[in-house]
Amino acid sequence: MPEDSDIRSGERLQKVLARAGVASRRHAETLIVGGRVTVNDRIVAELGTRVRPEDSIAVDGRPVQREAERVWLAMHKPPMVIATVRDPRGRTTVVDLLPPGLPPLYPVGRLDWDSEGLILLTNDGELAHRVMHPRYGVPREYHVLLRSALDPSDVTSLEAGVPLDDGPSAPVLVYPLRTTAHGHWLSISMREGRNRQIRRMFAALGREVLRLVRVRHGPIDLDDLPPGATRGLSQAEVTFLLRSTGLRSAATTASPSRRNSATVSSRRSRETRP
Repeated sequence: MPEDSDIRSGERLQKVLARAGVASRRHAETLIVGGRVTVNDRIVAELGTRVRPEDSIAVDGRPVQREAERVWLAMHKPPMVIATVRDPRGRTTVVDLLPPGLPPLYPVGRLDWDSEGLILLTNDGELAHRVMHPRYGVPREYHVLLRSALDPSDVTSLEAGVPLDDGPSAPVLVYPLRTTAHGHWLSISMREGRNRQIRRMFAALGREVLRLVRVRHGPIDLDDLPPGATRGLSQAEVTFLLRSTGLRSAATTASPSRRNSATVSSRRSRETRP
């Protein structure tokens, strides 16, 4: 454990754990408070703890490698798959769909169990934390299927902010895509992501969302990635995320290996693009 006189000279423990790929910064805080982290063989349970490069850190008794290779993947999450590392109810998770041979990864943010489309996975906890933080406002685009086209008043409400139980939604951008035999597709772009927010926004307008597909997260597009498949992010995509969230240039960070960059289809299902 660092001496008291050194506490201010080190780096916050949860930030070190996130950068090492142990967990997102928020989950790292949970690990610390839960007494699962040791520094120099002593349990640390205070979030204000700082560590220095010479300190040895372990989680659940396993030593933490400070500079793990950073991996960023894009996945086409099928519906009925939960966007978590594990599920106590035994449902299939996005981690279950990953190809073998990868380091431990976790999803960036949320995508509802019954929604589909693009989700990012990484072991870079600091970047994951910033990508989802409202301060940086990384935009996300969704394609939404409704039974019928929106009224102009509905569009105005969405673009101004819809009252919700947990506060009004931030303004979004909405534009129509096309009408099919199944209903009306539209695009919605937003910079915040609360629990089931899009479905709740449309429910507040008396509309039912039939399908919800995330097609873009920042500069990263779903494109033609098959359901259940993954691909490594390009250096340009990683660089954009790093710079847009105030982190260092991607040139100093390990990019996904060739094995991770290959598109791997671990599950095929029905076509989900509108």
